[in-house]
Amino acid sequence: MTRYDDACFLLPLKAVDDLSASPVGKLAPVLTQAEDTAIFTLYDTFDQALRKERRVLIAIDDRLELWEADGAILSQPAERRLTFVADMADGPVKHALSNLPALRSLMVIGTGHLRLSELALVDDEEKTQARASLRLLSTDGAAGVAVAALQGLRGYDKALSRLADRVADCAGVPLGRDDLYARLFPAVAPYVAKPDIDVGRNEAAYDAASDIIAAYLPVARRNEAGIIDDIDTEFLHDYRIALRKIRSVLSLFKGVYPEDQTQDLKARFSALMAPTGQLRDLDVYLLDRGEFYDLLPHSLHRGLDRMFAMFAEQRQDTHEALSRHLRSKAYEREVDALAKLFDSRRKLQRGPNADLPAHDFACKLIWKRYRKICRIAAGIDADTPDEEVHQLRIHCKKLRYLMEFFAPVFPKSAFKSLLKPLKALQDNLGLFNDYSVQQESLHALLSRLDQGDHAGNLELAQSVGALIAVLHQRQLEERGKVVDSFARFNSAATQKTFRDLFHKGKE
Repeated sequence: MTRYDDACFLLPLKAVDDLSASPVGKLAPVLTQAEDTAIFTLYDTFDQALRKERRVLIAIDDRLELWEADGAILSQPAERRLTFVADMADGPVKHALSNLPALRSLMVIGTGHLRLSELALVDDEEKTQARASLRLLSTDGAAGVAVAALQGLRGYDKALSRLADRVADCAGVPLGRDDLYARLFPAVAPYVAKPDIDVGRNEAAYDAASDIIAAYLPVARRNEAGIIDDIDTEFLHDYRIALRKIRSVLSLFKGVYPEDQTQDLKARFSALMAPTGQLRDLDVYLLDRGEFYDLLPHSLHRGLDRMFAMFAEQRQDTHEALSRHLRSKAYEREVDALAKLFDSRRKLQRGPNADLPAHDFACKLIWKRYRKICRIAAGIDADTPDEEVHQLRIHCKKLRYLMEFFAPVFPKSAFKSLLKPLKALQDNLGLFNDYSVQQESLHALLSRLDQGDHAGNLELAQSVGALIAVLHQRQLEERGKVVDSFARFNSAATQKTFRDLFHKGKE
């Protein structure tokens, strides 16, 4: 393991020679450059979680290095292929990456050439008082960059400070304040799952709705390749969320477009969404595999083995079908046509509410949805049909989407105070729904069993039956929590904030 804790800087590649061009006080700079170069590979998740934190994960020959924003450089032996952090060998790099999303795979961002160098500041007795380990990185089509990891030696703090000043004089900036990706791979654009849409207070509702849809279509499209290549399950998840938000705009922004065009658009986007549902359901089952085993005693695990083997086989076929769909010319024509419709808007018609100011329109929609949630929640008890609880979940999701869409036209702090308890209520309702859906799909699984394998069917049926019983009990427990969750969401303070923001303070 190697670790440098003093500082880590980025500077232009052409500035490296300037580091040793003149003395640093009474110290002489000595630059030693290696002749050999190595291939480096830069890794990150698709949503560039490391880039956002100004951290750099890089493989160089037989080692893996993590350059931290605070100047630390961690190292451990490299592996032939990086995927998920959880699958990496134990070491300081893996430990430091433990905060990355567990469901996101590491991907190659780009490759280039690296040469190691070192700059030492020596006194007149040729004793080193400070040094900088230099990594000189270059790629095709970019100017290149040098990464300088500074090391101070005990008792020579002034020498380290002077070395840092020299690096700064040569256009060096701390790693945590710069973007190495932009220097080396300028064509690699950051992925943004939630685009920043600047909705104006007096902007027409038509423009706000169209801007939101136009922003989320590219988000969905950025995930297509990852779905096809089956890199990780989050590509499909983000794809579905982007399409779901578009469909929510069409459903919630009533009267912004004419009714006939609204229905046509809803049908077209629903058609895009439909082929993804089965794969997502299977992904959720397989991701929760460990939890399902924990729910049942070991004696029933053989039945679960068979169940998950069936899910894995079904997932492979379902993924291949979805990949063919996403690569088809028909799909390409449809999404291109939809993107063109919302980009140019020449054929996008205006409905009766198209010109309402965004703020007034938002107040009307949010207040109406909030009151509907209050009415449903007030009637929920132990005997309420599941469908009514599901309806509460759907309305909460729609309320949250509305609030997120129109957040720019309302006070930020007040909005945040409403969204946090709403999310907690959604989490509770989401678990209730998950347990319900899982029971239904497990019943469906039993109905599809091949009747020829009696012994295997009995083993599977015993495990699935026990699993359904456990899920039913958990669903009942979540139902009992709904009333309490809603009470926390709809406190007196929350009611007042909703009235003040969306109903001019009136009851």
